[in-house]
Amino acid sequence: MPIKVLIADGHALARLGLLTLLSSAPGLRAVGEAADSDGARALAAAHSPDVILMDISLPLLGGIATTQHIVEAAPARPPRVIVTASEVSDDEIQSALRVGAAGILLKDTSPQKTIASISAVATGDMAFSPSVMERLIDAYTYRATATETAGSTLAMLTMRETEVLRHVAKGRSNSAIARELKISEATVKTHLNRAMTKLGITSRAQAVALGYECGLVVPSQPQPVA
Repeated sequence: MPIKVLIADGHALARLGLLTLLSSAPGLRAVGEAADSDGARALAAAHSPDVILMDISLPLLGGIATTQHIVEAAPARPPRVIVTASEVSDDEIQSALRVGAAGILLKDTSPQKTIASISAVATGDMAFSPSVMERLIDAYTYRATATETAGSTLAMLTMRETEVLRHVAKGRSNSAIARELKISEATVKTHLNRAMTKLGITSRAQAVALGYECGLVVPSQPQPVA
């Protein structure tokens, strides 16, 4: 079954380019294109896309607020949202992750890497342009407060919950974590859900952000990049 993709971008040429790209990519299918936040929300409700390519500057509400509305309104499994931008600030990176974005791609990302990123987030992974990932690491790994708060934050978790959270913060899917730890995917989900409940977070993207904040992931470790 093809991955259903919704395009939400205020620029007609950008939408056309993405539609052309998706039409040539096996396994991907565009289910609609929206020029503003209202259109994106309506099409997301109507088509239940697997992945949304969300322009950060989407007219009306903006891409980040629109992402939050769509994720919160999803009746079951919310779509995976990749925020796209010509440029993005540190605050926007953090805000996008907090509302549940599964990735952030700059608009100069190559077609091949864009397709690979869509496929990756559809299976539960994260996708970031390299420069965005570098800034994410800088923002969360090296903050002075991370060292002070990491112990008290992670002390609530069992060793296995911490281990699963570390793998999630590296951008790995549940199936990959299960293979690495030699446990079932259901067990991975159980540990992750318990950890998220204890930490007061509600999305996988927030778990990634918290993993950086608490120092579970360091720059020398493999990172998911677009």
